[in-house]
Amino acid sequence: MGRKPQDNPQLDMTPMIDVVFELIIFFVVTIKQEDIFSKLNVNRPAPASSKSESDNDEPCKIEVGKNARNKNQGVYVINGKEMKLSEVDEYLKTTVAGKSKKPEETPIVIRCENQSPHKALVDLLDRCYKYRLFSLSVFSM
Repeated sequence: MGRKPQDNPQLDMTPMIDVVFELIIFFVVTIKQEDIFSKLNVNRPAPASSKSESDNDEPCKIEVGKNARNKNQGVYVINGKEMKLSEVDEYLKTTVAGKSKKPEETPIVIRCENQSPHKALVDLLDRCYKYRLFSLSVFSM
């Protein structure tokens, strides 16, 4: 007695779906999460072992504001004196980078007004990079 041929044979997919879901659960449970923060390339300052000459100095404070005449230009204030970008460039070159043995460790604090143009801050950061002044802190007022 042979089997009778079926007109429309059907394949039951339920066991295959169960196996696929079990494999997904297995891989989700056994996956190892990588610690992303351990792979970030961040230059952290080294701990200071002793006080150096630069630790006794006050940081250079630069304020970036909005020019009243030309709203697209910024105005820079150093030690209470308003300066143009060319004057700030000369000040950073001679006073800050010129007097320091290690200009990259000279602290600079940059304070920006809320309405100051973004270009003014970018121009100032470019000048700091030009003279290897890397120890920057930027705040907004």
